[in-house]
Amino acid sequence: MRGTQGNRSLGISEFVARWSDREGGQERANYSLFLTEFCDVLGVAHPDPASASHEMNDYVFERRVERRMVDDRSEVGRIDLYKRGHFILEAKQSRQRSGFEATANSQGDLFKSNAGRAHAGELNTIDHLMIQARRQAERYAAALPADHPYPPFLMVCDVGRVLELYADFSGNGRHYAQFPDAKTFRIQLADLEDPQKRNLLRAVWEDPFSLDPAQQTAKVTREIAGRLATISKALEGRDFKPRSVAIFLMRCLFTMFVEDVGLLRKKGFTELLDRCLDDPRRFTFEIDDLWRHMDRGGYSPGIGERLLRFNGKLFKNATALPLTVDEIQLLRDASDADWCDLEPAIFGTLFEQALDSNERKRLGAHYTPRAYVERVVNATIIEPLMQDWIEYQSAAERALRSGMRTAAIREIEDFLKHLSSVRVLDPACGTGNFLYVALRRMKQLEGEVLKQLHDIGGDEAVAKAESLSVKPEQFFGMELNGRAVEIAELVLWIGYIQWHLRTRTTVPPEPVIGSADHVQEKDALITWADYPYWHLKRDRLGRPVSDQQSHEVYAFPNVSRPDWPIADFIVGNPPFIGGKDIRGRLPGGYAEALWKANPRINPSADFVMYWWDRAAELLTQKGTRLRRFGFVTTNSITQVFQRRVIEQHLSATSPVSILLAIPDHPWTKATKDAAAVRIAITIAAAGEHEGILRQVVSEDELDSDEPKIIFAERQGTINADLTIGAKLDMVTGLMANEAICYRGVQLMGAGFIVTRSKAVELGLGRRHGLGRYIREYRNGRDLNAQSRDVLVIDLFGLDATFVRRIYPEVYEHLLETVKPERDMNNRTSYREKWWQFGEPRREMRPALESINRYIATVETSKHRIFQFLDAAVMPDNKLITVATDDAFWLGVMSSKVHVVWATAAGGWLGVGNDSVYVKSRCFDPFPFPDATMMLRSKIVALAEELDATRKLALTENSDLTLTGLYNMLDAARAGNSLSSKERGLQRRGRVLILKDLHEQIDQAVMQAYGWQMTLTEDEILERIVDLNLQRASEERRGLIRWLRPDYQIEKMGPLAHRVDRIQSLATIRPPKPKQRFSDERKIQAAQVLALLNRNRSPLTAIEIAAEFRESSQISLQIQDVLMSLNRLGDVETFDNGRSYIRAAG
Repeated sequence: MRGTQGNRSLGISEFVARWSDREGGQERANYSLFLTEFCDVLGVAHPDPASASHEMNDYVFERRVERRMVDDRSEVGRIDLYKRGHFILEAKQSRQRSGFEATANSQGDLFKSNAGRAHAGELNTIDHLMIQARRQAERYAAALPADHPYPPFLMVCDVGRVLELYADFSGNGRHYAQFPDAKTFRIQLADLEDPQKRNLLRAVWEDPFSLDPAQQTAKVTREIAGRLATISKALEGRDFKPRSVAIFLMRCLFTMFVEDVGLLRKKGFTELLDRCLDDPRRFTFEIDDLWRHMDRGGYSPGIGERLLRFNGKLFKNATALPLTVDEIQLLRDASDADWCDLEPAIFGTLFEQALDSNERKRLGAHYTPRAYVERVVNATIIEPLMQDWIEYQSAAERALRSGMRTAAIREIEDFLKHLSSVRVLDPACGTGNFLYVALRRMKQLEGEVLKQLHDIGGDEAVAKAESLSVKPEQFFGMELNGRAVEIAELVLWIGYIQWHLRTRTTVPPEPVIGSADHVQEKDALITWADYPYWHLKRDRLGRPVSDQQSHEVYAFPNVSRPDWPIADFIVGNPPFIGGKDIRGRLPGGYAEALWKANPRINPSADFVMYWWDRAAELLTQKGTRLRRFGFVTTNSITQVFQRRVIEQHLSATSPVSILLAIPDHPWTKATKDAAAVRIAITIAAAGEHEGILRQVVSEDELDSDEPKIIFAERQGTINADLTIGAKLDMVTGLMANEAICYRGVQLMGAGFIVTRSKAVELGLGRRHGLGRYIREYRNGRDLNAQSRDVLVIDLFGLDATFVRRIYPEVYEHLLETVKPERDMNNRTSYREKWWQFGEPRREMRPALESINRYIATVETSKHRIFQFLDAAVMPDNKLITVATDDAFWLGVMSSKVHVVWATAAGGWLGVGNDSVYVKSRCFDPFPFPDATMMLRSKIVALAEELDATRKLALTENSDLTLTGLYNMLDAARAGNSLSSKERGLQRRGRVLILKDLHEQIDQAVMQAYGWQMTLTEDEILERIVDLNLQRASEERRGLIRWLRPDYQIEKMGPLAHRVDRIQSLATIRPPKPKQRFSDERKIQAAQVLALLNRNRSPLTAIEIAAEFRESSQISLQIQDVLMSLNRLGDVETFDNGRSYIRAAG
């Protein structure tokens, strides 16, 4: 490729020579010409001319962006070179002469002159120029328009000298790291002579995601895992134990890996496999000998060279398993892959494939996609460690600026010591995916630090820091499956070796693999007197006890919670087991032991909440090291029983705050049996902090290994239901709503449901009075989809003798279809009253007696729809009923106000992301409007018409369903274009009439509240919370606005006089004592940054000093700290150094 000079083409050598000897400091004049010629050298298109309409400026110089400052002001900036979806490039040009001069120039315009600046890579300096430019590029990335994704690459260019590459393929734009690694992220101008370097840069320009390591390795990882799984299943079919097979394959993979990274002679293992293909009988002897020498070190005849001592548990007493020629060939084929960049997820994939479906279901084991793991690891671990690094970096910069080079080196060494002492725990680690990603990201940070150490102290300083390295022994795991434990340990050591070789110039010290038991085969939630031994529970005669499914039940004597390893950070993806499934999915007796060991958690809470609760408790213990924890859970974490666990920690005396929440995130569909769930992500820290709420606005390629997810972000205090704004958990149940809302009956026996013909067979129409006990029956599917038109046998209030004598056919039917199942049930009442519903809802029945219809909604539903049902219809457990026949309440509940509230308060469930209507959260606290008679009459009329219109449409069109009607209503509201068939369905379903009725109801209900129609959903929620608190205050004073006074006052009225009237008294807190300003540079930086983080307006050094005991005595020191942070790009000043504000983004 050739550059241009005038009309003459420049060769690469000429281009390098032309720019290498340029006087620096003139980037404004030079950078566009340099980059234009640079494009010619790469053979890529020149940037487009910029247009006045910035929306079209997708590949231009000086792309205008407007970024929001932390004090809510906006500032216009210009990206030096921008290519949408590809990169942001910031260009600087350092002085050619050496020198280092402090400046306090404004960072609002990074083109401002900095005379005497050292150029990139110059020894004995901190390269603040390039650091500033990188920080600026990161802020520009955050300031891009909402429809522009974060680019995968940031480039920082010292014009005519060096280009630095940083990448973040996650789409979050918050964790750009040196690319490909710390040793090769800098491309010197002379490196352009290398075709591989030019190809790399050309890919950044034209196809950046082709460079994503995860994308490059994911497909081959799954393909190779499939081949190895074939070997695994064949060996297990020959009666080798699964654990022995797994360890054997792990040793084979590790051997391929160390061969390709150069720790074993190139092609040494591959040639050994070729010899075995010629004579398969040699296989076990050759492999045994190789692994024996890898364990001990020394000369290996099979490889023909001296081997490093790998040691560790992996090769201790290693034994090869005999393979057929075809199986050896599969190994040989696998060895042809490039294992240098081995994706350790292959072990997780192997593990999943080795689990049978029942075991996977019991463990809740599913591979977590790499991008999702990185989201958790980055927010939980890397962000606070980067903050630590900024503080040490500032201390080093100040020391160097004061001429204390040795002190500056010591500051960076101290951070390496700090980094190499950080402890990470995954208490449900599986095959170690989270721990590996944490190690990889910490090793990347280590590489960045080593680069700066080299800039200041050269090779000598880096060599002295050889022992200060992030190692696998810092990463702790707890896991029940022994095979997974061994895989997790190996995954960590592979990751360590990979990143050691990418960040260091020496081979890893011997023994290469450690033998510490930092990943334990251990239950994270309970322990007992003789753990880990399991004993069958026995009855008084010594016979084993079984549960209702005939499963064995175990005893857990003196059950308690086990200690967790001490950690600075906790991450993980605990098993996806819902609260209702814990007893059924786990061994007999385990659920009861779990509940006994965790008495403050409601037994209905999801399994993951036991991890969440324990981590939150550790976070606030006195003297704890734990700084943050982060978990992947299902999105049911926003539902009531999970919220209660979270709320008790958010509102505790020593509170926890949620720093990042993604309440509803898609799961992967990359494998045929991937978990059919949607997930949530939560990151928490001790204390009171604002957090970031991310909500998915776009999701694509869910069937790939790297799904594309785009988020919208909001900042504020995150509530227990993972919302920002109205604190929905502040509301309380209102007495006005008591005694009229119930869940329907729970049968506990399918035999209660009968068809109409079966009912006749059982005596309906023939046995006197039986019509009172065989009733219409509806569940959620009957209401939202096609009705089954079934009946139910409801014998509530009758004893068995009466039924047997008066209705013998019914008795015999239930004796045959219900009693056998009930006899196996653990609950005494279910067994003894087997002819009645398990949960007959005694309280609901009298509420329905004196009315001819009631309101019902399906508990879990895509659309929140309320309708009237005839009082003769018995509602199923999946229906929520409101015992009123007044259409006013139907109108209010059908309005936007109540639907917005119910959706936010109730949460979501499942892969379909359906809203859940929880009585205690959605109905009990909801403050209904106190409407005028005129408005009340209007809402009644509209609600009656709405209900009648829907019922008529469904009656006239048997192919339509209620869900279908509301799907079409959503399309009408969105203004979607419809096909002719869809338009026909819309007309038959009267969808536009439904739309009009809903709009009128919304308007009338908002008017009843006295609110404007322009309110946003967040504003509606805030007003509902405020009104709830107001109504609760009224009720404490004795004013109760009953919804159905004729029934409620008689049933509940006397309780109103016993409502707690005591008001809590506000206590006056003494002023908080001022803190002392530290003598240590890095702590000084931390103190200053903490104050800037808490303030949204710029602060002067004097204002910051006033927050400390020493006050004005330290203002010069603080000014020095601020200047240092400014030079490193972490704070900004817009008045030439008088005041500073934390850098946005």
